[in-house]
Amino acid sequence: MTAPRVDVHQHVWPAPFVAALRARTRAPRLVGWTLYLDGEPPYEVRPEDHSIARRAELAAQDGIDLALVSLSSPLGIETLPAADAAGLLDAYHEGVLALPHPFGAWAAASIDDPDPAALRAVLGAGCVGLQLPATELADADGYARCAPLLDELDRVGAPLFVHPGPAAADPSAPPWWPAMVSYVAQMHTAWFAWHEYGAPRLPGLRVGFAMLAGLAPLHADRMAARGGPATIPSAGVFVDTSSYGPEIVEAVAAGLGRDRVVLGSDRPYAAPLLFGDERDEPVRRRNPARWFRTSHE
Repeated sequence: MTAPRVDVHQHVWPAPFVAALRARTRAPRLVGWTLYLDGEPPYEVRPEDHSIARRAELAAQDGIDLALVSLSSPLGIETLPAADAAGLLDAYHEGVLALPHPFGAWAAASIDDPDPAALRAVLGAGCVGLQLPATELADADGYARCAPLLDELDRVGAPLFVHPGPAAADPSAPPWWPAMVSYVAQMHTAWFAWHEYGAPRLPGLRVGFAMLAGLAPLHADRMAARGGPATIPSAGVFVDTSSYGPEIVEAVAAGLGRDRVVLGSDRPYAAPLLFGDERDEPVRRRNPARWFRTSHE
């Protein structure tokens, strides 16, 4: 059976989730279509970006058979106090699990009060794996907090997706600053933190990093010069292509391995990468299939 063409990284807000954001009186909140977050300027959301019918049309045009939707971790929902996050997480899961073809979903979870039973339930309902914010997987303490969730993923053989988390607050920064500075630094840190704190404890867990892990894999020479471990990258590690073009993706693939790169667009914020040649097949089909197969085969 031919593997589907997968985009592992998209965002779309189904109606229950939009309603939950609009019901809030503090960040993260949605007023009309203006999004308010701590640490970022107000953002004018385009309603058409969250039209399920329109996004399904775009997936077909992009040559995508399965578009995996995730809760955008920069919203800061996973790190809210558990009681505050519960309604938003429930609305997210209710909405994404009801999305029609070609959509699938990543699970989300509270980090304030990690609940492996709740994660088990949404994985059983159809979520492909769990997304966690890079800010919570940046050091030993973060891995200790997230351990109940990571252990559950490892137990059932489901993958982990690491996505940028909330940006550091800097009201003087220009609007593009969080995406270009905070998010990149978060992903770069999370890449090395996984190899230091995650992989030794969970060697069978398959993990993917958004946005080419902030280009961290390109630093292999500097790592070697400074005496870093030769175990980077570890087995079962993947990166997605979100926001980068063919030249940068090629450079990462050459160093990391072409079987480690998967298509992730971050749509609606960027379009899926299209090589237009034989490289599209592994990035869209074969490599995602390797990432999503059971960790304990």
